[in-house]
Amino acid sequence: MNTAPASLDALLTRYSVGPKHLVEPGPSDAQLALMAEAALRAPDHAELVPYRFKLVRGAAKQGMAGLFADAARAAGKGGEGATLDAERALKPPVTVAVVARIDLGHPLVPAHEQWAAVGGAIANFLTAAHALGFGGKMLSGAKVRDAAIAAAFCAPGETLLGWIALGTPARKAAGPSRKLDASAVLVDWHPPCRE
Repeated sequence: MNTAPASLDALLTRYSVGPKHLVEPGPSDAQLALMAEAALRAPDHAELVPYRFKLVRGAAKQGMAGLFADAARAAGKGGEGATLDAERALKPPVTVAVVARIDLGHPLVPAHEQWAAVGGAIANFLTAAHALGFGGKMLSGAKVRDAAIAAAFCAPGETLLGWIALGTPARKAAGPSRKLDASAVLVDWHPPCRE
């Protein structure tokens, strides 16, 4: 029996849903704004917002599909591989590019704390999507290292981390294929012996 409050239940029941399992409708502008609001609640010392979520929808999806196809051809995948990569870009109803803007010289917030804020923002965004009834998954891979793709999504000083695919799950999923319990990550720390 699950006795977790609704806010915690959204975290405990969330699982990734890949693009091939996402269908229309995608989230509305108001729902995307709620996801962004949730992302903004990630820890950031109220000093920085070291990330941007760039929406890829409508005609922009064709542009991203073209970039993905070009990257596939440049990687030697050939015509069929380029077509598959382009189709993957078009599959989810909404795609959100995740871009980090880390200020390496910030006097109060070190880079590692900014990266932690980026991770928290992504987790909050995906949890909010789940709470609103949408499926989603963070995707990255070799495409984030493609110079042309990175240049298309990033301003100078930004780093492309990947894309969040969003939409309605095509069917009720069973949840994650591999379920870990808290003991996999929650361990006691013991100080080293001092002589």
